[in-house]
Amino acid sequence: MFSWGSRVAIPIGKLLNQSAAFSTCSKLFVGGLSYDTNEIALRDAFSQHGDVVEVKVICHPVTGRSKGYGFIKFSSETEAAAALEKMSDELLDGRNIRVQYANHG
Repeated sequence: MFSWGSRVAIPIGKLLNQSAAFSTCSKLFVGGLSYDTNEIALRDAFSQHGDVVEVKVICHPVTGRSKGYGFIKFSSETEAAAALEKMSDELLDGRNIRVQYANHG
């Protein structure tokens, strides 16, 4: 803990957690995907807006069928922000996709 005089002491760990909440993110959630959209198609669509370092379409563990959403990770927060702006509500494989920052944690 850190304190100056009569000021309120705030644990350092709490300060670190709060600062992380204000930072932007380089990972995006993509929803509304066609069940036919695979990781290659998703990478191709988003790589126009930056360096994509990871792509994951979430599939059902038994059937292997897409659940209709996935994640894209960019090499920088700036590239992710550009992709979010450009790709939100765009048409991909016949479906309007939803793009937002992925949740932390």
